[in-house]
Amino acid sequence: MVTANLVKELREKTGAGMMDCKKVLTETDGDMVKAEELLRERGITKAAKKSSRIATEGLVVAFVSSDKKIGAVVEVNAETDFVAKNEEFKTFANDVAEQVVKTNPKDVEELLKQKYVKDEAKTVEEVLTDKIATIGENMSIRRFVRFESNGLIEKYIHGEGKIGVLVSMEGGDETVAKDICMQIAAARPEFLDRKDVPADRVEKEMEILKAQAMNEGKPAEIAEKMVQGRIGKFYGEICLVDQEYVKDPSMKVSDLLSQKNARISEFARIEKGEGLEKKEENFAEEVAKQING
Repeated sequence: MVTANLVKELREKTGAGMMDCKKVLTETDGDMVKAEELLRERGITKAAKKSSRIATEGLVVAFVSSDKKIGAVVEVNAETDFVAKNEEFKTFANDVAEQVVKTNPKDVEELLKQKYVKDEAKTVEEVLTDKIATIGENMSIRRFVRFESNGLIEKYIHGEGKIGVLVSMEGGDETVAKDICMQIAAARPEFLDRKDVPADRVEKEMEILKAQAMNEGKPAEIAEKMVQGRIGKFYGEICLVDQEYVKDPSMKVSDLLSQKNARISEFARIEKGEGLEKKEENFAEEVAKQING
């Protein structure tokens, strides 16, 4: 059954019109994935992208060792942006990033059980609990990424903690590494290069591109050739080295790396609240609840 909420969700995700969304949902019996693919095949929406509606509050922070060999980027969440601007919260988040670099926990669960590097009388979890009590708002360490490198690690934080990027690079220098960090923050690559893209992802994209070409009235053999031409654009959107360099669109990131004799080993991009839904509150109802006790 196609509900109004399904139509609304598909519209917000794709930017397609309400009637187009309702039509494809009806044709696919409410299957969101198939409906989105159908919209793309008909040229009604662009390539599927993750929703940019970032909801939860908090900070993304990063820490790199003084020798540039180890780095970490961490997301620490809170309920409101007021807390994200709180100096005590900022200090805690940065301390957690430093802890990840120094102690190398395998995951958040192990991190929480570790002795806090700034106060070994307590665990990270106990310090977090204390901060929640002091600041008066729920907080959590959501995720982190940690790299070690034989070359150098560089970090970049954008928008006062909205986006954090970590890059491991061999060759080149800190200036190039910082430029690559900014590229990743701005252009949102999903993979380093083409070999990292899952085969089924490429196959599905080629199916969609062929359907688009045939819907334009092209014969099957012409459509096949068009797919080969258009798949490059697909890679140019999701693969870092295939992207246009944001500081100079006349060249690709791979060209920059070649010029600087540099190679990216790995990268991470964390955006605050990515993939999380924010709980919607009715302010009037909330006040009424507090008054009524």
